Amino acid sequence: MSNQKLINFLNQELSNFNIMYVKLHRYHWFVQGRHFYSLHQLFENLYNEMADDLDEIAERILSIGGKPLATMSKYLEETTLVEATADDKENEMISQLIKDYRQMVDEMKNTGVKLAEEVKDEPTVDLLNELQAKFEKHLWMLGALIAYE
Repeated sequence: MSNQKLINFLNQELSNFNIMYVKLHRYHWFVQGRHFYSLHQLFENLYNEMADDLDEIAERILSIGGKPLATMSKYLEETTLVEATADDKENEMISQLIKDYRQMVDEMKNTGVKLAEEVKDEPTVDLLNELQAKFEKHLWMLGALIAYE
């Protein structure tokens, strides 16, 4: 069974991770408000983590015989996320990140894991499960940040 559908999915997620990487930088640079310092630091931690994660996905694509996308134009074509284009307020930034992380979790859980299982690719299943767990923790923490605002 060909793993091209899985490679295509991983390239879509690689595109999402690159869009998130840029979005997190934007939020890091432009955040303002009561929680400036903590959010500035949080966004930096998240974009550093995203850089490591996107590298893992690209290397996994190579490991299974694929070719990772490597241009911004391709990322923008393949992403299922939306770029940050406005100087959002704190809560808007957090709400957008919640939406994005939730979408990536849903895609990994509902599409990626199934595609990897179809071709009996346990390392990719493991990678997607690890990312899903990490992102679910981010969702919990980001949700707690805006729970009472």
